[in-house]
Amino acid sequence: MSRREEIIQKATAIPQMPMPVQKVLTYIGNPEADLRELARIIEYDPGLTVNVLRMANSSFFGSGGKVSSVKEALMRLGLHRVYQLVIASGVAPMTRNAVEGYGLRPGELLEHSVAVATASESLARELDLTAPPHTFTAGLLVNIGKTVLGSFLEVDAAPILALAHERQISFEQAEEEVLGINHAELGAVLLERWSIPIPIVNVVRYRLRPDDCPEPDLALDLVHVGDVIAKMTGIGMGIDGMQYTPSESVFARLDVTPIQMENVMAAILEHIAEVRGILMENTL
Repeated sequence: MSRREEIIQKATAIPQMPMPVQKVLTYIGNPEADLRELARIIEYDPGLTVNVLRMANSSFFGSGGKVSSVKEALMRLGLHRVYQLVIASGVAPMTRNAVEGYGLRPGELLEHSVAVATASESLARELDLTAPPHTFTAGLLVNIGKTVLGSFLEVDAAPILALAHERQISFEQAEEEVLGINHAELGAVLLERWSIPIPIVNVVRYRLRPDDCPEPDLALDLVHVGDVIAKMTGIGMGIDGMQYTPSESVFARLDVTPIQMENVMAAILEHIAEVRGILMENTL
């Protein structure tokens, strides 16, 4: 068995998301899903209830007066936002621990994931674009493969980084040389197994190499640039740091200016503590 096959086999043995999360996701996937019934399902889980209320009352996700019931929160947020939150509640606990193989202290990987997700949506607003509904969720999940490699499989990234410097190649290319797979592709494999929607899986798979995506994808473009901007803030930087190559075609396609990038960086710093707090506390 090759190293790649061994890694994929071990990764797919990782348990799926908690049962309350699976139950809510299954219901939301029902074309006839009803907000009142969904509210009842969420209310059975205290963690999800608190998170939904906190999201609806946050400055980043919500607007207007305070809401005090799950039903009110769902009416304000809508199914897409709730879907994002539920996935986040299932995945966030995996990203809270230290990822020693990539030199990340407890909570740092979650911080970077939140920074990417926040940057992606903030960038869309800055560019006066309508971000696809799955943009935030995809941004939040881009590091799931790194979590699996560095925590569950205890891969040491130091030799990978050394190879990247020695050969003058990007970090994900060095990952492929050493492991047979990079963390973005592994994350996509795992999310497919969890039945996460394909548009999200594709953003995770092509985030580092958006030019390889077979068709244009605005969410992918936003997350790719959002990831670059998040790295520029220094939030959640592991030993791989800036050892990645931004896509010139994506930056040209979005026509992002330095001032717009600075504005997105400011938005990240303004909202990251609030969004991180929603995901760090009361997760399942």
